[in-house]
Amino acid sequence: MTLFEAVGGEPTFRKLVDEFYAGVATDPLLRPMYPEEDLGPAADRMTLFLMQYWGGPNTYSAQRGHPRLRMRHAPFRIGAAERDAWLRNMRRAVDRLELEPEIAATLWDYLERAAYFMVNVEDDPAAGH
Repeated sequence: MTLFEAVGGEPTFRKLVDEFYAGVATDPLLRPMYPEEDLGPAADRMTLFLMQYWGGPNTYSAQRGHPRLRMRHAPFRIGAAERDAWLRNMRRAVDRLELEPEIAATLWDYLERAAYFMVNVEDDPAAGH
């Protein structure tokens, strides 16, 4: 059984991403990274990506090709503060799913590693960041 199936499929991933973007919508650090007025298209892309990654349909690749996550995020400054804001919002979203602890830990491990992987600028400690 895939994690996609174990968590209940698409409805669970939609809930995860909806909860995440509810936080992003009011996050002063993250919201400016989403130039679209409506966060819906970004939420749809993330939902399709996560569903595919965890064993669901390959709709993301069919529509957008290879994920190339670092390349797609390259235009945005992602430092430790942005990473931590993303993780705060995602942690809240994961917790709201009330998954089995082992499944939640597996999902969180991936999300945490992905957040660290997306960092594309070194924060300068001397600059007070």
